[in-house]
Amino acid sequence: MSLAAPPATDDVAPPPPSFVTKTYGEPRFHCEGDVAALAFAADGSLWSVDETGVLRHWAASGDSLARHFLSDLETLWAFDPTATLLASANDDLLVWDVAEGQLLHRVAQHCWVTAIAFTPDGRTIATGHDDGQVRFWDARGQSLVGEIAAHPAAVSALAFSPDGQTLATAGEDRSVKTWHAVTHKPLGEYTSHTDRVPSLSWSADSALFASAGWDTSARVWTPGTPDPVMLLNSHSDQVHVVAFAPGGMTLASADSDYDIHLWSNPATGTVGKVLRGHASEIRCLAFDRAGTRLASAGADRVVHLWDVPTGQLVAGPNPSGKHGLCAFRSGTAVRVASTAGPTLRVWDAASGKTVAPTGDGPAYCVAASADGRWLAAGGTDHVTRLYDRGGAGDLRRLEATKPPVGAVAFSPDGRTLAQASPADGLVWLWDTTDPAADAKLILIAAADGCTLESIAFHPDGNRLAVGGIDYLGTGERDGAVCVWDLTKNEMAARFDSGVYAVAIDPAGRFVAGAGVNDVVLLWDLEADELAFELEGHQQKVNAVAFDPEGSFVLSGGDDGTLRAWDVLSGRLMVVREFESPVQSLTFGPDRALYAGLANTTCVRLDFKKVMED
Repeated sequence: MSLAAPPATDDVAPPPPSFVTKTYGEPRFHCEGDVAALAFAADGSLWSVDETGVLRHWAASGDSLARHFLSDLETLWAFDPTATLLASANDDLLVWDVAEGQLLHRVAQHCWVTAIAFTPDGRTIATGHDDGQVRFWDARGQSLVGEIAAHPAAVSALAFSPDGQTLATAGEDRSVKTWHAVTHKPLGEYTSHTDRVPSLSWSADSALFASAGWDTSARVWTPGTPDPVMLLNSHSDQVHVVAFAPGGMTLASADSDYDIHLWSNPATGTVGKVLRGHASEIRCLAFDRAGTRLASAGADRVVHLWDVPTGQLVAGPNPSGKHGLCAFRSGTAVRVASTAGPTLRVWDAASGKTVAPTGDGPAYCVAASADGRWLAAGGTDHVTRLYDRGGAGDLRRLEATKPPVGAVAFSPDGRTLAQASPADGLVWLWDTTDPAADAKLILIAAADGCTLESIAFHPDGNRLAVGGIDYLGTGERDGAVCVWDLTKNEMAARFDSGVYAVAIDPAGRFVAGAGVNDVVLLWDLEADELAFELEGHQQKVNAVAFDPEGSFVLSGGDDGTLRAWDVLSGRLMVVREFESPVQSLTFGPDRALYAGLANTTCVRLDFKKVMED
């Protein structure tokens, strides 16, 4: 046993680079590391801790309230039931004050810690170890108060019953056992799992407990009965974590399909909602005190907050959206519009204040006409919302056949709006000046049988570039970029390469694409050939854009970099790094460069400074 280390210090975010002149929004519920633990406080706010040791305090809206760097040496993290204490462990056990982010004490262990759990009153901590032992510690006094030889292999999960009378343990031997929490005497053994058991949870009345299994099921048990009451078999593969709500019988279980299944009565197998939106493994679940909100997080580094009765996402990322971005002039003011949240957000570029039509409709993509009169937001539904006078005027609803609306773009004169649906391969073109008119043209199989990822008008207004991906591999290609002559309703050019985004330079000579193999592709329309394949990105390229003079093509990717390439030579000119992946790029009427980041923020960049050596 050893005394505490010096108090942890706050993790102060570094200042933005000199070329970043403004940031819009906050990184709501976004973390820099995989999320290891979650807990609601009594006031409804939420605490999370990254595997890298960053403790974060969130408002229910997802706004950051505080951040502390604790330690990056521990591999396990667990909150007490009231979110006032936090335990971390590797081969030592550390106990932290959550509100202050301060280390209270450290207890030296003699064996690697593989699981942690607090008693309901927070006074005792149980640690499971890789030798199968479970040890009990006084949370404040640091003293060892008991020990049991629980399993012949490492302990994989621990959970105390809410009444404080029983401890459930799981081992790498695939067995689950229960123990008297005070006397530590064995009470029962449960052996029907056929694969690893990574998580345990008790119902609010302590009458049931659930186990997550890598054998495709979660199982519900009555203490003392060796056979499960119910097998919850709707999961397609491994179940990683389970959590009971603090009141009632609601159980949440998360699986390797990144889905969360809600069970309104797990004892009878009554299925509730299925929550979808995570992009990677879910490692922790937490209900609020009322059981009406569920927080989930894990390897995709984004906390999701769900409304339990409806199954709707109420804060966090848009589960079926992407970070669309545009900048436009409304009167004398420049506006920035983003689709990174569940709904459309629009800011005044100078003040950073949100303006109309913020919060209106489920947004997936966004575009504005060059004169700033029209703003179009394609939804995760099948509707594009067209706003007059940059969002301050009347709303018009343009319907597509299938959701979502994957891309929207205006012709240079603003008289035509194109909208694309990735689900059906159609591009619809609408006359913005005639509210009563139906679509004036529909392009069928617009990306030659590929999904539709992005569209861009040619400066002449008569041609439209459509880029897509051949996810099914139906041809000897990974996708296509098709350039349509809208005056003839026919394809004028086709390049057999899949892209996530397309852009056309101001002179109309070059088409740029964000290629599927982490490359930027640049085609010469006049020569009808690939001019350059630009390598350098280490992960997926999400966005491409040309500067207003057409001298450079800009690209942004999941590697968190913005890159600028010389159009005529293909030479890489500059690389700028961000703390979050770059998902969208656009130039505004103020000639500033705007970038949409994966942490849901947008930044305004001084393009001259971006290009400085």
